[in-house]
Amino acid sequence: MLSEKEIERYDRQIMIFGREGQEKLKSSKVAVVGVGGLGSPVAYYLAAAGIGTLLLIDEQEPELSNLNRQILHWEEDLGKNPKPLSAKWKLERFNPDVRVETFVGRLTEENIDEVLEGVDVIVDCLDNFETRFLLDDYSRRKRVPLVHGAVEGTFGQVTTIVPGVTKSLREIFPGVRGKRGKFPIIGATAGVVGSIQAMEVIKLLTGIGEPLLNRLLIVDLAYNTFDVVELK
Repeated sequence: MLSEKEIERYDRQIMIFGREGQEKLKSSKVAVVGVGGLGSPVAYYLAAAGIGTLLLIDEQEPELSNLNRQILHWEEDLGKNPKPLSAKWKLERFNPDVRVETFVGRLTEENIDEVLEGVDVIVDCLDNFETRFLLDDYSRRKRVPLVHGAVEGTFGQVTTIVPGVTKSLREIFPGVRGKRGKFPIIGATAGVVGSIQAMEVIKLLTGIGEPLLNRLLIVDLAYNTFDVVELK
């Protein structure tokens, strides 16, 4: 049940999907894998929306060169707090009604089942396909939806994977191999793409709208183009 405080706090979105939809958000657990450029806006907006439990996963500490886009991390975190703990401190003060769990480390075939136990949706905010495909395999095996996002420069992409309904990430990107090196990125690109990912999660959990199922959204903010590629 929603408290009176929660009813007031989420009043504007309850107008969209009702108290039942808000209660679905409150009872859900969402894993944000990668708490960087994409993970920051995803976690912020999911906390703002009232997701009951956020699980933040990352193995790195913030670096100065991260701060043009990783808005959950501040200069005072540099060299001190791993990204999940840096983000947890701020999100708990932003919305104390949201439970924030953390895993500081790298997901592997050996630990992924334990780390992601009980998660309702996984959000891919990573920068490498090795771990993305690990999430994809878990998603298919456990039948947990996966929201994929990626950015570079002014470009971004988003698609939502629902096992048994859509293509898998491996099927969409069959030729991708290895981990990329340093690449350019503007913070606003990550902000826009991360916000779209957060909205995909909200749509999946509340049933409003149409998630990007078997569709890949490609954006180029340099020219404000938004294209949807059908993946069927």
